[in-house]
Parts: sequence; structure tokens; C-alpha cells
Amino acid sequence: MAIKITDECINCGACEPECPNTAIYESGVGWKFSDGTSLNSDENLNGIEIDSNKENPPKEDEFFYIVTDKCTECNGFYDEPQCAAVCPVDCCILDEDNVETQDELLTKKKWLHKD
Repeated sequence: MAIKITDECINCGACEPECPNTAIYESGVGWKFSDGTSLNSDENLNGIEIDSNKENPPKEDEFFYIVTDKCTECNGFYDEPQCAAVCPVDCCILDEDNVETQDELLTKKKWLHKD
């Protein structure tokens, strides 16, 4: 599963610098697949061509948010999701609507961070 940030977020920003995939963004800020990853051109995501440098619209206008397609729950980096570990109000939780296996999360990590 990916992690999501609930509306209980107090916008403290503690989670943002902890994300190894740069999947966490401030409210109202657009996002790119290339932010904090090795992606830098047209890429294939599950059979869909994407421009990794294209700025996408913010997913949230009131509190920090996580881009599901970039979230690996810190698999391949840490033993637990770092956003949840540092959140002072416990609003970084598993996203029941985006269930992924550990193998899928590790494959996503390899896609985001090509060696």
C-alpha cells in the first residue's frame, strides 16, 4: 500500500524531507516524477507514457500530500515509512485504496531510482 496524509495534517512539514522518493509535497504545490528520482525523460509507467519533467497539478490544496505513484512506503530504503515515523499527529497512514505488494513497491523503487 502507499501511504496517504489525512486531513488531520497540521502542515508542519516534518514528513517532506524524510521521503527518499520526494513523493511528499506541500499543499498547492505541483509535482513531477523527476523530483528526487533518476527519471529525466519520457518514461513508461504501467504501459502509459509519461513526461517525467512535466509539472502535474497539486493533489491537495489544504495540507501536505503524497503522490501514490512515487510512494514505496520506503521499501528498499528503510524498515518503515519515514513520514509516519516523524509525523507528530499520526496522519501518515496506509492508503487502503492503493494496495501494493512488497515486490510491487520494490519494483517501483527500482523504476524511480535506476542504478
